[in-house]
Amino acid sequence: MGNKPTIAISHLGCEKNRIDTEHMLGLLVQAGYQVDSNEELADYVIVNTCSFIQAAREESVRTLVELAEANKKVVITGCMAQHFQQELLDAIPEAVAVVGTGDYHKIVDVVERTEAGERVREVSAEPVYIADETTPRYRTTTEGVAYLRVAEGCDYRCAFCIIPHLRGNQRSRSIESIVAEAKQLAAEGVKEIILISQITTNYGLDLYGEPRLAELLRALGEVDLPWIRMHYAYPTGLTQKVIEAMRTTPNILPYLDLPLQHSHPEVLRAMNRPWQGQVNDGIIERIKAAIPNAVLRTTFIVGFPGETAAHFQHLQQFLQRHEFDHVGVFTFSPEDGTPAYSLPNQLPQTVMDERRDALMALQQPISLKRNRAELGRIVDVLIEQENPETGELVGRSARFAPEVDGLVYVQGSAQLGSLVPVEILDADIYDLYGRVADAPTQLKAALAAVS
Repeated sequence: MGNKPTIAISHLGCEKNRIDTEHMLGLLVQAGYQVDSNEELADYVIVNTCSFIQAAREESVRTLVELAEANKKVVITGCMAQHFQQELLDAIPEAVAVVGTGDYHKIVDVVERTEAGERVREVSAEPVYIADETTPRYRTTTEGVAYLRVAEGCDYRCAFCIIPHLRGNQRSRSIESIVAEAKQLAAEGVKEIILISQITTNYGLDLYGEPRLAELLRALGEVDLPWIRMHYAYPTGLTQKVIEAMRTTPNILPYLDLPLQHSHPEVLRAMNRPWQGQVNDGIIERIKAAIPNAVLRTTFIVGFPGETAAHFQHLQQFLQRHEFDHVGVFTFSPEDGTPAYSLPNQLPQTVMDERRDALMALQQPISLKRNRAELGRIVDVLIEQENPETGELVGRSARFAPEVDGLVYVQGSAQLGSLVPVEILDADIYDLYGRVADAPTQLKAALAAVS
């Protein structure tokens, strides 16, 4: 087997992209390729690119140029390959292939063709592929956590977003397929599964003719897995049925990631998010009433073309009124190929930056208050890393999703990839600090909870 080239994958972009990377790795390993995380030692480097906003494209291009200068054979996959196929081949002579977002399952064939001297362009104009539980997969996340894609693509056409153009329309996997993969992951020792798609509350609409998220959550409740977390839940899709399924299925975490983007109806209309206008306040109150312990994360875009000082003030008041646990704020990025690119009244970057900083400054005391509410509690923490110098453990409680939220720093000893009860002793804006709870402390906490 020594004659096959070694291959490294450089991963950029979101966790949906990460799953594609993991499937490419799985397929290459299955086909007998040596996969190396060290790009310097590899003959080929597959760069799984992101094309969501300008900054992501710049990072993707930087990575491609560095590898080209190091004389690597570069295979470009992912959103940017879908977006700029010919331009990339023209600009980067070292690129031996471009592979679209709906074509990554052909990666072994692509590499073989480039080995035979062909310059490969494998890009379906309309991506339709989605991997299932039988597709090989080589996980790249810490051992305790895995992403599980329930659907790919999106049927919405938000004015600022290029993704449907790059990933195709929504296509959902069956409940049976998703449950089968969840069981495989549980058998591998995974403690937390994160359900992702472009718009998780629309899960099943294309397959079953109606959203089936509630049914999916109940089915996953039968899998022996302590934590199931859901990402990208649009508030309008959080129907009574879905909320009820979340409330009554013990392993579904009461964590909701609501990508709201804005609060003002005029801005939401301009963003082409009509299903969201006017409903935010009522829906958020309803969720909080139904799931009192819900942890709410959201993201906002400031500086959308035409956003006035009054629109921004509306957003500030909205943020203060609802006291979200976690908030991400992004400045608008005009994307060529999206309707918002050519809208009048584009705002200068300085104004956008000021608004982002002002919104984040408003959120910080709220985040601190929400974190400080954890003081003295005993919470389960998934241990993900150990600092070799100090022996300090680092993990996350159910309140924190990977990458985007805070961490829990833990004194004491525990196994990596395990869930342990931790007594929370300190908190700052983003993170919590505690120690592994001993049996007497746990018993006291249990008694307190019962009384």
